[in-house]
Amino acid sequence: MDARSDLALSWSGGKDSALALWTLREEENVLPSALLTTVTETFDRISMHGVRRSLLRRQAEATGVPLVEIEIPPACANDVYESRMASAFASTPLADVAEVAFGDLFLEDVRSYRESRMAAAGRSASFPLWGRDTRALAHRFLELGFRAVLVCVDPRALDASFAGREYDAELLADLPEAVDPCGENGEFHTFVYAGPVFAEPVACVRGEVVERDGFVFADLVP
Repeated sequence: MDARSDLALSWSGGKDSALALWTLREEENVLPSALLTTVTETFDRISMHGVRRSLLRRQAEATGVPLVEIEIPPACANDVYESRMASAFASTPLADVAEVAFGDLFLEDVRSYRESRMAAAGRSASFPLWGRDTRALAHRFLELGFRAVLVCVDPRALDASFAGREYDAELLADLPEAVDPCGENGEFHTFVYAGPVFAEPVACVRGEVVERDGFVFADLVP
Protein backbone atom coordinates (compact mmCIF):
# COMPACT_ATOMS: atom_id res chain seq x y z
CA MET A 1 0.00 0.00 0.00
CA ASP A 2 1.27 3.44 -0.97
CA ALA A 3 1.51 5.76 2.05
CA ARG A 4 1.07 9.20 0.52
CA SER A 5 2.71 12.03 2.44
CA ASP A 6 0.89 14.55 0.23
CA LEU A 7 -2.62 13.24 1.09
CA ALA A 8 -4.74 13.93 4.18
CA LEU A 9 -8.28 12.82 4.97
CA SER A 10 -10.91 15.05 6.54
CA TRP A 11 -12.06 13.01 9.53
CA SER A 12 -15.30 13.56 11.46
CA GLY A 13 -15.24 10.20 13.23
CA GLY A 14 -18.45 9.26 11.41
CA LYS A 15 -19.34 6.60 8.90
CA ASP A 16 -18.65 8.60 5.72
CA SER A 17 -15.09 9.44 6.74
CA ALA A 18 -14.55 5.83 7.85
CA LEU A 19 -15.83 4.59 4.50
CA ALA A 20 -13.63 7.11 2.71
CA LEU A 21 -10.60 5.75 4.57
CA TRP A 22 -11.60 2.18 3.69
CA THR A 23 -12.06 3.17 0.03
CA LEU A 24 -8.67 4.86 -0.12
CA ARG A 25 -7.01 1.82 1.44
CA GLU A 26 -8.82 -1.03 -0.26
CA GLU A 27 -9.91 0.37 -3.64
CA GLU A 28 -7.24 2.97 -4.37
CA ASN A 29 -4.44 1.26 -2.42
CA VAL A 30 -3.27 4.48 -0.77
CA LEU A 31 -2.97 5.55 2.84
CA PRO A 32 -3.30 9.20 3.92
CA SER A 33 -0.53 10.71 5.99
CA ALA A 34 -2.96 12.38 8.41
CA LEU A 35 -6.54 12.54 9.62
CA LEU A 36 -7.75 16.13 9.91
CA THR A 37 -10.44 16.95 12.50
CA THR A 38 -11.89 20.22 13.82
CA VAL A 39 -12.48 20.26 17.57
CA THR A 40 -14.56 22.86 19.39
CA GLU A 41 -12.15 24.12 22.02
CA THR A 42 -14.63 25.16 24.74
CA PHE A 43 -16.41 21.80 24.71
CA ASP A 44 -13.36 19.65 23.86
CA ARG A 45 -15.46 17.70 21.38
CA ILE A 46 -15.57 17.00 17.64
CA SER A 47 -17.26 19.99 16.03
CA MET A 48 -20.92 19.38 15.15
CA HIS A 49 -20.83 15.69 16.11
CA GLY A 50 -20.29 16.41 19.81
CA VAL A 51 -18.05 13.38 20.44
CA ARG A 52 -15.45 13.64 23.20
CA ARG A 53 -11.90 14.35 22.10
CA SER A 54 -10.65 11.37 24.10
CA LEU A 55 -12.74 9.03 21.93
CA LEU A 56 -11.58 10.77 18.76
CA ARG A 57 -7.97 10.13 19.77
CA ARG A 58 -8.62 6.47 20.55
CA GLN A 59 -10.38 6.10 17.23
CA ALA A 60 -7.54 7.69 15.28
CA GLU A 61 -4.99 5.59 17.14
CA ALA A 62 -6.89 2.46 16.08
CA THR A 63 -6.58 3.48 12.41
CA GLY A 64 -2.82 3.86 12.68
CA VAL A 65 -2.98 7.22 10.88
CA PRO A 66 -1.69 10.34 12.71
CA LEU A 67 -4.38 12.75 13.87
CA VAL A 68 -4.23 16.53 13.41
CA GLU A 69 -6.70 18.42 15.57
CA ILE A 70 -7.64 21.97 14.58
CA GLU A 71 -9.26 23.85 17.45
CA ILE A 72 -12.03 26.32 16.65
CA PRO A 73 -14.27 28.37 18.97
CA PRO A 74 -18.02 27.71 19.32
CA ALA A 75 -20.10 29.42 16.63
CA CYS A 76 -16.87 29.91 14.73
CA ALA A 77 -16.85 32.82 12.29
CA ASN A 78 -15.73 31.93 8.77
CA ASP A 79 -12.64 34.14 8.85
CA VAL A 80 -11.50 32.55 12.13
CA TYR A 81 -12.07 29.07 10.71
CA GLU A 82 -10.06 29.85 7.61
CA SER A 83 -7.26 31.38 9.69
CA ARG A 84 -7.02 28.28 11.89
CA MET A 85 -7.00 26.02 8.84
CA ALA A 86 -4.29 28.09 7.16
CA SER A 87 -2.13 27.86 10.29
CA ALA A 88 -2.58 24.08 10.39
CA PHE A 89 -1.57 23.66 6.76
CA ALA A 90 1.52 25.78 7.31
CA SER A 91 2.72 23.49 10.09
CA THR A 92 3.97 19.92 10.38
CA PRO A 93 2.60 17.40 9.46
CA LEU A 94 0.32 19.14 6.94
CA ALA A 95 2.88 21.40 5.28
CA ASP A 96 3.58 18.80 2.58
CA VAL A 97 -0.06 17.88 2.01
CA ALA A 98 -1.22 18.79 -1.49
CA GLU A 99 -4.60 17.01 -1.47
CA VAL A 100 -7.34 16.54 1.11
CA ALA A 101 -9.94 13.80 0.66
CA PHE A 102 -13.51 14.29 1.93
CA GLY A 103 -16.33 11.82 2.53
CA ASP A 104 -19.04 13.95 0.91
CA LEU A 105 -21.55 12.11 -1.24
CA PHE A 106 -23.74 14.37 -3.38
CA LEU A 107 -24.21 17.94 -2.09
CA GLU A 108 -22.80 20.11 -4.87
CA ASP A 109 -22.68 23.30 -2.77
CA VAL A 110 -20.63 21.56 -0.07
CA ARG A 111 -18.24 20.15 -2.66
CA SER A 112 -17.82 23.55 -4.30
CA TYR A 113 -17.13 25.14 -0.94
CA ARG A 114 -14.47 22.57 -0.07
CA GLU A 115 -12.84 22.89 -3.48
CA SER A 116 -12.70 26.67 -3.21
CA ARG A 117 -11.28 26.57 0.32
CA MET A 118 -8.64 24.04 -0.66
CA ALA A 119 -7.75 26.05 -3.76
CA ALA A 120 -7.35 29.17 -1.61
CA ALA A 121 -4.93 27.18 0.56
CA GLY A 122 -3.03 25.95 -2.50
CA ARG A 123 -4.38 22.42 -2.16
CA SER A 124 -6.82 20.25 -4.08
CA ALA A 125 -9.87 18.39 -2.82
CA SER A 126 -10.90 14.84 -3.73
CA PHE A 127 -14.06 12.86 -3.02
CA PRO A 128 -13.59 9.08 -3.09
CA LEU A 129 -17.27 8.33 -2.35
CA TRP A 130 -18.79 10.98 -4.61
CA GLY A 131 -21.94 10.05 -6.55
CA ARG A 132 -22.45 6.61 -5.03
CA ASP A 133 -25.98 5.54 -4.20
CA THR A 134 -26.43 6.33 -0.52
CA ARG A 135 -28.78 3.44 0.23
CA ALA A 136 -26.36 0.95 -1.29
CA LEU A 137 -23.50 2.68 0.51
CA ALA A 138 -25.28 2.43 3.88
CA HIS A 139 -25.78 -1.30 3.45
CA ARG A 140 -22.22 -1.73 2.21
CA PHE A 141 -21.01 -0.04 5.40
CA LEU A 142 -22.79 -2.68 7.46
CA GLU A 143 -21.71 -5.57 5.22
CA LEU A 144 -18.07 -4.58 5.71
CA GLY A 145 -18.49 -5.00 9.45
CA PHE A 146 -18.51 -1.37 10.53
CA ARG A 147 -20.33 -0.51 13.76
CA ALA A 148 -21.59 2.99 14.53
CA VAL A 149 -24.04 4.87 16.73
CA LEU A 150 -26.06 8.03 16.05
CA VAL A 151 -24.53 10.79 18.17
CA CYS A 152 -26.31 13.84 16.76
CA VAL A 153 -29.83 14.17 15.36
CA ASP A 154 -31.56 17.16 13.79
CA PRO A 155 -35.07 16.87 15.29
CA ARG A 156 -36.51 18.95 12.44
CA ALA A 157 -35.72 16.04 10.11
CA LEU A 158 -35.65 12.96 12.36
CA ASP A 159 -37.30 12.11 15.66
CA ALA A 160 -35.11 12.75 18.69
CA SER A 161 -35.54 9.13 19.79
CA PHE A 162 -33.03 8.11 17.10
CA ALA A 163 -30.19 9.74 19.06
CA GLY A 164 -28.06 7.03 20.63
CA ARG A 165 -29.39 4.25 18.42
CA GLU A 166 -27.13 1.75 16.73
CA TYR A 167 -26.66 2.39 13.01
CA ASP A 168 -27.82 -0.99 11.76
CA ALA A 169 -30.27 -2.62 9.37
CA GLU A 170 -33.15 -2.08 11.80
CA LEU A 171 -32.43 1.62 11.99
CA LEU A 172 -32.20 1.92 8.21
CA ALA A 173 -35.60 0.25 7.92
CA ASP A 174 -37.04 2.67 10.48
CA LEU A 175 -35.81 5.85 8.80
CA PRO A 176 -38.57 7.99 7.26
CA GLU A 177 -38.60 8.00 3.47
CA ALA A 178 -37.46 11.63 3.32
CA VAL A 179 -34.33 10.97 5.41
CA ASP A 180 -31.19 10.07 3.49
CA PRO A 181 -29.86 6.68 4.70
CA CYS A 182 -26.40 8.22 5.07
CA GLY A 183 -27.71 11.40 6.68
CA GLU A 184 -26.07 13.41 3.91
CA ASN A 185 -28.52 16.30 4.32
CA GLY A 186 -27.50 16.71 7.95
CA GLU A 187 -30.36 14.65 9.41
CA PHE A 188 -27.95 12.79 11.69
CA HIS A 189 -24.27 12.21 12.44
CA THR A 190 -22.54 9.06 13.65
CA PHE A 191 -19.50 7.82 15.54
CA VAL A 192 -17.84 4.66 14.24
CA TYR A 193 -16.47 2.48 17.02
CA ALA A 194 -15.52 -0.70 15.14
CA GLY A 195 -14.78 -1.89 11.64
CA PRO A 196 -12.14 -2.96 9.12
CA VAL A 197 -10.13 0.29 9.28
CA PHE A 198 -9.50 -0.17 13.03
CA ALA A 199 -6.92 -2.41 14.67
CA GLU A 200 -9.35 -2.83 17.57
CA PRO A 201 -12.79 -1.52 18.59
CA VAL A 202 -13.08 1.81 20.40
CA ALA A 203 -14.67 0.90 23.73
CA CYS A 204 -17.46 3.28 24.71
CA VAL A 205 -20.88 3.29 26.35
CA ARG A 206 -23.91 5.48 25.77
CA GLY A 207 -24.35 8.34 28.22
CA GLU A 208 -27.04 10.95 28.56
CA VAL A 209 -29.03 12.47 25.70
CA VAL A 210 -29.24 16.26 25.67
CA GLU A 211 -30.69 18.94 23.41
CA ARG A 212 -28.44 21.89 22.60
CA ASP A 213 -28.56 24.59 19.95
CA GLY A 214 -31.47 22.91 18.20
CA PHE A 215 -29.84 19.48 17.94
CA VAL A 216 -30.13 16.31 20.03
CA PHE A 217 -26.83 14.77 21.14
CA ALA A 218 -26.22 11.31 22.57
CA ASP A 219 -23.08 11.40 24.64
CA LEU A 220 -20.58 8.55 24.37
CA VAL A 221 -18.38 7.80 27.36
CA PRO A 222 -15.01 6.02 27.07
